[in-house]
Amino acid sequence: MLRYVIIGRLSRDTILTAEGKPYLDKPGGGLLYAAAGAAVWENGIGLVGRVGEDYPQDWIKQVVQFGIDTQGIRYLHDSLDLRAFYAYVDADTVQTDNPVSHFARLGLTFPKLMLGYTAGVQTVDSRFQQTPLTIRHNDLPSEYLDVSAAHLCPLDFLSHSLLPPTLRQGRVTTITMDPSPGYMDPIYWDHIPAVVNGITAFLTSEAKLRTLFHGRSDNLWEMAETIASYGCEVVVVKRGSRGQLLYERNRQGKWQIPAYPARVVDPTGAGQAYCGGFLSGYRSTYDALEGALAGNISASLAVEGLGAFYALGALPGLARYRMEALREMARKV
Repeated sequence: MLRYVIIGRLSRDTILTAEGKPYLDKPGGGLLYAAAGAAVWENGIGLVGRVGEDYPQDWIKQVVQFGIDTQGIRYLHDSLDLRAFYAYVDADTVQTDNPVSHFARLGLTFPKLMLGYTAGVQTVDSRFQQTPLTIRHNDLPSEYLDVSAAHLCPLDFLSHSLLPPTLRQGRVTTITMDPSPGYMDPIYWDHIPAVVNGITAFLTSEAKLRTLFHGRSDNLWEMAETIASYGCEVVVVKRGSRGQLLYERNRQGKWQIPAYPARVVDPTGAGQAYCGGFLSGYRSTYDALEGALAGNISASLAVEGLGAFYALGALPGLARYRMEALREMARKV
């Protein structure tokens, strides 16, 4: 039985780890990492996303083997370049352009599958023009509107503006969101309140939050309080290896949560694994701290190996063990 819906993007990832190991053309994207982060704790997850006709169908079949529903994945009638490249210097430093130089630096043969790849230049989202990857309301299967909770991975501004009202028309009462850098920009300052209003939890990286507040504030707690004042119950600031800040509007509660001390192999998707874990932990308890702890542990499992679903191979009981240990490390401010 479906309990959660996760909406986001799929990609074809090529990764060079900090140890110089190549990981070529593997299924990735925030959608898969968030799904795995939630599946660490429970089943009943449905996915919504868009891919081109050239996206490997075998990859979707692999997702189904993990008990995840994929009927919300829509194949378009055109090819889409969904390649993504990540070269890690360390756990917190990644470069996404010029793959030729990175392969040469490591003495590795440049793969043909990356020929012609250019990293997308980060631009500000359009408030009016849809893209092929914009999620439309009719992309959601009707049964997906009967679930109780949904998470929106980073998507364009139009997707994040239009989907929450559609979800609320169903039975979705908990909506969490990780904003896209395409609209976490001072240009969008006056439009952020409309996106945030009514969201259960706004889960953003520190970098995106600082970009939005550039020239307005340098205080992360002040930023979180401002976002919450727009009508959002919970704000989480994800800070990579430094853990997270958690702000609760109704209780005016502030928590500092360190990252669980995991052995980092590949940080790709850790932030999205966190979001999936948060969704599951929060919806099970309606406690923001429990959600934050669950998300933290999902991320800790994800970074210890390669692949979006590595976390699901953890030993039984390991996630709960880590969560209890982390609970003792969380500090109320």
